[in-house]
Parts: sequence; C-alpha cells; structure tokens
Amino acid sequence: MTQNWFKYTYVCSICDALIEITNKSNVYAPHTCCNAEAIWLSVADATIHPTTTKEEKMEETTTPAVTVPDTYNANLLVTYKVIHGYSDPEYATAKVASLEWDLHNARQTQKHNAVFQSKIDAVKEIICEAYADSGDQDTLREIAEALDIELTRTIEWSATIEVSGTMDIDILEDVDVEQELYDNLYVDSQNGQIEIGDTEVCNAREC
Repeated sequence: MTQNWFKYTYVCSICDALIEITNKSNVYAPHTCCNAEAIWLSVADATIHPTTTKEEKMEETTTPAVTVPDTYNANLLVTYKVIHGYSDPEYATAKVASLEWDLHNARQTQKHNAVFQSKIDAVKEIICEAYADSGDQDTLREIAEALDIELTRTIEWSATIEVSGTMDIDILEDVDVEQELYDNLYVDSQNGQIEIGDTEVCNAREC
C-alpha cells in the first residue's frame, strides 16, 4: 500500500547544516537549530511505493533537497539597494554569484562575531568575579577599554527622601490629603543604572 509522506528541507543560518525531516504532515512546521529558527528551503513528496514481493524492503522515492531552477543564472546582473543607516541609500549592480558569496560571508561573519562576543562576556564575568578588588585597577581599566566592556557590580542601597510641595483640592469636597499623598507619591530615577525596588511613603501629612 502506497504511503504519502513529505520531506521538509531546512538550512541553519548559524552552522550551515542541511536538515531533512520526513513526516506524514503537509503542514509547514518550524525547526530550531543552534537556538535559532532554521530557514525553510523546500517541501517535497516522499511517497513510499510498495515493491513487487513481500521479501523486498519498501523503497523511498524522494526528489533532491534543493532543485536548481532551469532559469537560474549565476551571471545574471541584479540591481539592489545598499542601505547606509539613516542616510540616503544607493543602488548597486552585481552578479547573482557575487551576492551569494556576500550572503555566505555575512553569515560566517555573524557566527564569528557571536563566538567573539561570547568570549568577551566570559572575560568580563571572570574579571568582575575574581579581580574586582585587585590593587591594579589601572590594568583592569586598560583591559576594559581594549575589549570595549563596562566592568560593573551590583550593590544594594537605601535612601530617605524628604519631599514637600503643594496640591489643589476642592474646598467643597472632603478630601483625605494624607491618603492622596500615599496613593500618588512615588520615586523614579533618571539614571538607567539605578533600579528602583521597593518604595514606601511614610509620614505623609498636611502642613
């Protein structure tokens, strides 16, 4: 009996692995590789046909993972837009083969940058944990500047703030001034390095 199967082909943009998955579903499902969603290339019929005798094994007939179109031309000139941040883009013309190499090199550079950044983060963690109290702070500063990292540590703090001000109230309504202050006073920070945790309004009163 013929069984209808489908073979899905993916490629990982991180490690360039070619991934083939065969199942009975013809509904696309994402696949993850290297903690990133792989690029879906194609889905092909993978129907299993029975053999003429019971002793022979079932043979799986599949199409190639990536089929090169008849119209593919590596020397075709393509005009594309080169983006320069917020400045006006420019238009350039290149062969398809050249663009393919540019994309390949960009993926390789992205992988190398990710590995390099991981190593920098590991060095930062080692310095912060083992050498934060080193007597040679100048050398630590030079290392941080060379790797373009910030050497920071987290501390706990507390502070008391005395606040005074004015508030307009309706003289025809019975307003609980202290409750208004308790409900509406809060503390904020203008420094992104300072994180506000618990806050409590104490001794709110009308003067």
